[in-house]
Amino acid sequence: MAIIKSRVSATRTPNSKLNNKTQNRSLFSCMYPFDLADLEETATNRQSIHRKSHPSYSGNSGRDFWENKSVQELEKHAVLTAEQTTKKINGCMKIVAEAITEDASRTAAKLQQQGEQIARAHQTAATMDRDLSRAEKILGNFGGLFHKRWKPTKTREIKGPILTRDDPYTRKDDHMMQKQKLEQTPKKTNQRRSAPLSALEKVQLEKAKQDDALSELSNLLDKLKAMAVDVGSEIDRQNKALNHMEDDLDELNIRVKGANLRARCLLRR
Repeated sequence: MAIIKSRVSATRTPNSKLNNKTQNRSLFSCMYPFDLADLEETATNRQSIHRKSHPSYSGNSGRDFWENKSVQELEKHAVLTAEQTTKKINGCMKIVAEAITEDASRTAAKLQQQGEQIARAHQTAATMDRDLSRAEKILGNFGGLFHKRWKPTKTREIKGPILTRDDPYTRKDDHMMQKQKLEQTPKKTNQRRSAPLSALEKVQLEKAKQDDALSELSNLLDKLKAMAVDVGSEIDRQNKALNHMEDDLDELNIRVKGANLRARCLLRR
């Protein structure tokens, strides 16, 4: 009996689902008295109307849109496109010529100031070495007749800053020279008619302007590249100068500590 009941319940389940779907569909039709097929047809018609109302709609491809245009409209569109392209190229040229060039010149100026500060600090350390040598000589003379003469411990010689003439940033106001080089981009002038007669001449004139602007932009980028290489070389030189100054400062620190210990020993006596 249990097996028969399970089979009966299993056979009733699909019919119950079908009845529920039928009830839901009838309930939907009572609440919204219109056909689903009408809804699909209305949506399709709206999409086709929206596509046809678009100005660039031309059926299967955009060829029909341009074929329906007159020669004057096509010429006007070509001239307008050429002028917009020229404006965009000039905008890029302006960004490179003003913003990037100014940032590069400012970076070069700050880098030059930093190099000068490193050289002055290292020169001050070399001056301290001369003063410290005189102080060590005086401290060595003290101690009496029967005492061993004190000598400071020196591991290396203080050489001071090493200046190179070949580096472009060791000269004064060199960043101004770099900026002037970047700003000295030759501008080509086109000796053409001020009012071209045809649309083709206008397009050719805009094309010539674009070629000149792109040529100037290429020259300016080459100069910026060379300037970036010089900046990288200057950074490497300053890193070496910092390492050399650090070695001299370590030597001075050791000698100052030794002089202090000698002074304390003399004061205890």
